[in-house]
Amino acid sequence: MTTKPSTLGELINFPGYAPGAPRRTVKEELRANILQKLEAGEPLFPGIHGYEETVLPQIANALLARHNFILLGLRGQAKSRILRGLINFLDPEIPYVAGCEIHDNPQAPLCRACRDLIAEKGDATPIAWWTRDLRFVEKLATPDVTIADILGDVDPIKAARSGRALGDELTIHYGLLPRANRGIFAVNELPDLAGKIQVGLFNIMQEGDIQIKGYPVRLPLDVLLVFTANPEDYTARGKIITPLKDRIGSEIRTHYPATVEEGVAITEQEAWVSRDGGRSAVDVPGYIREVVEQIAFLARGDKRIDKRSGVSQRLPIACLESVVSSAEQRAVRNHEARSTARIADVYSALPAITGKMELEYEGELHGAENIARELIRGAVGKVFTKYLEGANLQPVIQWFEMGGELKVPESAPATEALAQLKRIQGLMENIERLNVDGRNGPSGMAASAEFILEGLWSHKRISRNEERGFHSDRPKAPEQREQPPRPPRRQFN
Repeated sequence: MTTKPSTLGELINFPGYAPGAPRRTVKEELRANILQKLEAGEPLFPGIHGYEETVLPQIANALLARHNFILLGLRGQAKSRILRGLINFLDPEIPYVAGCEIHDNPQAPLCRACRDLIAEKGDATPIAWWTRDLRFVEKLATPDVTIADILGDVDPIKAARSGRALGDELTIHYGLLPRANRGIFAVNELPDLAGKIQVGLFNIMQEGDIQIKGYPVRLPLDVLLVFTANPEDYTARGKIITPLKDRIGSEIRTHYPATVEEGVAITEQEAWVSRDGGRSAVDVPGYIREVVEQIAFLARGDKRIDKRSGVSQRLPIACLESVVSSAEQRAVRNHEARSTARIADVYSALPAITGKMELEYEGELHGAENIARELIRGAVGKVFTKYLEGANLQPVIQWFEMGGELKVPESAPATEALAQLKRIQGLMENIERLNVDGRNGPSGMAASAEFILEGLWSHKRISRNEERGFHSDRPKAPEQREQPPRPPRRQFN
């Protein structure tokens, strides 16, 4: 096993670091590694779904072109996650001068302190190794961020302790951007940076260097700059200055999942559904997962919800987690070892839905909870049509039209709910269309039967309210009464 160099002298004799060997910049390093992944057929961003044909090839193009780039998209579109995934295109580790704040290359130091140290110790200069996960520096842009936070400032305390003048390079306290030297610097919500901070990024974007506090200290940093922004803020006047926008190499638009299947895959990956250590196991049927995802899709197209803010993918993730919690709670209360999520659990997840929708004026008048209930009903209707279109459910409808009523309490045990649902003629014969049969146990069968009734209600073929549960508003046909024979008419001559 080869020991990593710990001094500059050992580094020079290490493969790839000989004095005449070419030195790669960060962008060249990213370019070489992404080409290697493409050649090997490896996924560029494991765990990112729905962007395989759109966003990810554009990011690859930007990296291959050695561009700084910005991701434009609404909230909950995995922008930050993509930026953090860029570290996978960096080398596992690189050497730097031990103790250096800006992780200087030992063979090409930038800062005055490293140059002095190498001049003093030569080949004995200590070397440390910087791992790829530490080479990503991220800053959330807020109005209170200062130029000193990003670039740096003169430290009067350091100057006083060392007896140096304030203009001496050795008195500088470096900001986040210099500390990201030889790595990746990410700014989330770029338009929220004050104008003067945006101006401070000009030099590093174009000339590749920065100046600190107006002193002629030039640091030609080696860094990849990446940003995120909301499209509306990015194009609004006063939010981002045009010269900075012009200096960003590539502008890449993200989007929400294009299909319900993509959304289900993302939610399934992110949601905490497997409750390890729980007292009861919870099964989430596929049709319930689709209902949860359809809620987000319908919300994104609802005129009462602000499209400029968007409906984050966090909505179905949080909703599904709440659905599982509701089913888990019911199972524990009823001492059931296993439970199945029911449509009633989706309604119990309303708090996970209402807080993730920014409403327009009309929506505020209608109320977030009422809108959320309508979205659930619409989602059930779409999933119901997918699975049960063409099914013969007329016997079920007739059962209610003949005066039948059914109200299944949300907290009812599965066996009790199933016993009540079995009373409805023609209902249990159709649960197989939802990929459910007797092998799914009482909880799975009850959940499927209840979903069918909810679907009929969503299509207005039966009625439902809090007092009576499922019923029919159509009056029963009046019974035919036997009419007494009429007396014969008298005939007068």
